[in-house]
Order: sequence, then structure tokens, then C-alpha cells
Amino acid sequence: MKILDKYLLKTFLITFTTVFVILFFIFILQTVWLFISELAGKDLDLILIVKFLLFSMPRIIPLVLPLSVLLASIMTFGNLAENYEFAAMKSSGISLQRAMRILIVFIFVLSIVAFWFANNVIPYAEYKFVNFRKNIAQAKPAMAIAEGQFNDVGFYNIKVNKKSGENGNILTGVTIHEKNSNIGENKTVIKAKNGKLISNEKSSILKLVLNDGYYYQDVTPKKYEDRAKLPFVKAAFKKQIINIDLSELNKVDEDKENVSSTNGMLNVNELRYTLDSLNKNLDNEIISFSENINQRVGIKKIPMPIKTDIKKKPMPNDLLSLYTNKQKQDILKMASSNVSSNIYSVEATQKDLKDKQREINKHLTALYEKFVIAFACFLMFFIGAPLGAIIRKGGLGLPIVFAVLIFITFHFINTFGKRLSQEGGMTPFMGSWMSSFILSPLAILLTYRATNDNGLINFDAIMTPISQLFQKISERFFPAQNK
Repeated sequence: MKILDKYLLKTFLITFTTVFVILFFIFILQTVWLFISELAGKDLDLILIVKFLLFSMPRIIPLVLPLSVLLASIMTFGNLAENYEFAAMKSSGISLQRAMRILIVFIFVLSIVAFWFANNVIPYAEYKFVNFRKNIAQAKPAMAIAEGQFNDVGFYNIKVNKKSGENGNILTGVTIHEKNSNIGENKTVIKAKNGKLISNEKSSILKLVLNDGYYYQDVTPKKYEDRAKLPFVKAAFKKQIINIDLSELNKVDEDKENVSSTNGMLNVNELRYTLDSLNKNLDNEIISFSENINQRVGIKKIPMPIKTDIKKKPMPNDLLSLYTNKQKQDILKMASSNVSSNIYSVEATQKDLKDKQREINKHLTALYEKFVIAFACFLMFFIGAPLGAIIRKGGLGLPIVFAVLIFITFHFINTFGKRLSQEGGMTPFMGSWMSSFILSPLAILLTYRATNDNGLINFDAIMTPISQLFQKISERFFPAQNK
């Protein structure tokens, strides 16, 4: 390896590492902000919070890595051009492609690592992240109940005056309102001096053991005039056990799709196997429904006509004329009912088939995304490196502006394409690769202009026709002034 290659590689690696760490820290803060409702006010210890962040970190890499490559490329080559180091290289006969050669090798290796990471580490981390969010209450059940306020836990509103014990599972001054099927009514109230939370990581049931308490339940009399007396039933108990379903805890409404979907937890081989099963299931359901609806509407294979010499009596044009008015009415009602039933069946099946196709599209998108992240590293490098050589600015000023604008464009097109492909607006392949296809011509153009020492925009090519046009207008309308 020559001295120049070592110098360029060292400069790029230092810049890339610095930018990657800064951006990674920023995106981690964004993750904490998004899930702050699941972390704040739940008495989680440091170990659980660290696990939560560790499982969420790998999903940030597809965002941070291309942006880091882009920004590091612009800053590195911008500094070289700004300090006239590129001019010295070119005067020695070293072209831009020669200077980029060692970095292209590094980006190639980085792309392979990015694909391996997306194919192995991210699915595993996604699986652990989703399950950790679902089972976080089992790891520390007391986190579901905060002191001095009512906590909505499944079918109960629970309030405790004080929590104690090693894990905060010893409760003092417990008040429980059991929710009724009618919204807004709490007809059952349980009060206990103390209690204890017992959980098992292998079970989804949280056991609440109450000691020395009372059970109050409102009673609705049959006679309306007795309801004003507000009668209730009261019972004392020494020990009572309440089972709470932990699946009702830690639900995030806006993230249900991510929690329920498993495509992000699969690698390439698993995605291909799952896609094969999903496609076979969809095809079988289409065939089954087609045969079923054909039988319901009476469509059958038309048999070959049999030649016969017997002359049949011709059928009248109006078949209903063969029946009485009562029979006509019954036939029309039956036909209308069959049509409505078949329309409902077709609409319900159509919705079900669209959901299955949407699930297939999501898995295809997840499959293509693993390759897109690897190509994105190449794409961002071939945009950033020539762009830095053209603008001739290093540091954190102008390069950040260009990097953010280009990355926002890339990320917006990528997100738009994935959403559109999942809904069937385009193929998953086009949706996943649309951002790369759109920005690839920009990378080719910038590389070409940087190689030929052209600027970012040829202002002479734009301004010369405009100045000539104004000159002709001036000569046409103001001939005296131009003499």
C-alpha cells in the first residue's frame, strides 16, 4: 500500500468514525424519546434500560451508516480540495479515480459487513427488542404500578400508597376498582391493608395477593325506586388472589404494526421460505374461493352437446311467465338474496386476499432492504466523494447542508416507495430500489464532472444564452442606445 493510500484511508476512517459515533448518539436519543413513555415512571433499573437500548441500537444502523458514509466522503474530499492537496495530486498525474481506489475497496468491505449485519444481527436484535417490550412487566412486575395514583392495568385500576421490597413488589394501602362492561362504571371496589405481586418469567399471568381487606360491590335493584338508596354488598377477606393478564401491559397503539409483524426478525433464507409458504397459501385460497363461488352461483363446465333427433319444445323468452305471481315473487326474493350473499362473500374475500398480499409485499420489502443498505453505502460514497471535490469545502458547515439534503431526499423516497409497494401501488422491488435508481444518475453526473474538473453547475452555459437574449431585446427596442 502506497503512502498516498495510507494517508487517504487514515483521513477517511478518522472522519467516518467521528461522524458515525455522533450520528449514532443522536439517533439513540431519538429512540429514547420515542419510547420515553415505556421507560419513564416505571421504576426500571439501569440494567433493564441498558438492555432496552442495546436491543434497539441495531435498527438504527440502516439510517446512520449511509449518512455517515455520505458526510465523511464530503468532508474528507472537501478538505483535500480546500487545502489544494488534490491540485498537488493532479499535478503529479494522480486522478480522482486513483485517489478513490483504496476507499472504494474499503466501502466494498463495509457494504459486505452491512449486508451481514442486516441479515443476521438486526433480525436477532429485533426479535429480542419486541419480546423484551412484551415481557418487560414480567422482568419487573411492580413497574406497572406507580405510588399514589390510579394505574390502568388490564381490567383493573390499581392504587397503592407505598411500595417496598427488593423489587418493589410489596404493596401497602391497596385500592382496586374493577372495570365493568359498561364504560364509565366501576361497580366493584376492593380495599386491602397490604399485598404482594408475584410473577414468573415463563408465565404471562401476574398474581396479586391481597391480605386483610374488604370487597364492595354495587347492586342494581329490580325496582327503579330502590335504586336511589344505592345498595351494595360488602364482604371481608383475609386473603384474596387476583390474576392479571400481562399481555394488556406495555401496549403501544402507534406501534402495533411493528410489534405484530415478524418480517423484520427474519434473515434472507427465512424470508424466502416464508414467502414461498405465503404465496402458496394465497394461490390455494384463490383457487378454493373460485371453485366455491362457481358452485354457489351455478357456474359449471359446459358439457358437450349430445346430438338427438327429438325436437324439444322451444323455451319462451320470458321464463317468469311460466310461474304464478306468488312463485315469481319467491324466485325474485331468492335471487336477490343469493346476489347479496355472493357480493358480501366476494368483498370479504377480496379484503382478506388484499391483507395476505400486503403481508407478502412486506416480506419482499424486508428482503430487498437487506441488499439496499449495502448498495446505499456505495451510492452515498460516489455522491459524497466527487461532491466534496467539487464544492472544495471541508469541516462541518457546507458539507452538512449538502449531506442532510441528499440523505433526506434518499430517505423520503425510500420510505415513500416502501409504503406504496406495501399497499400494492408498485412492485416491492421498485419500491425498495426506487431511491437508489433515482439518485444513481446524480452519483454518475457528479463523478463525471469532478473527474473533468467541472463545477457543480456550469453557470456560463446558463448565463450566456440569457445575456444574449437580453442583448437582442436591447438592440431591437433601443437601437439608438446601442450605437
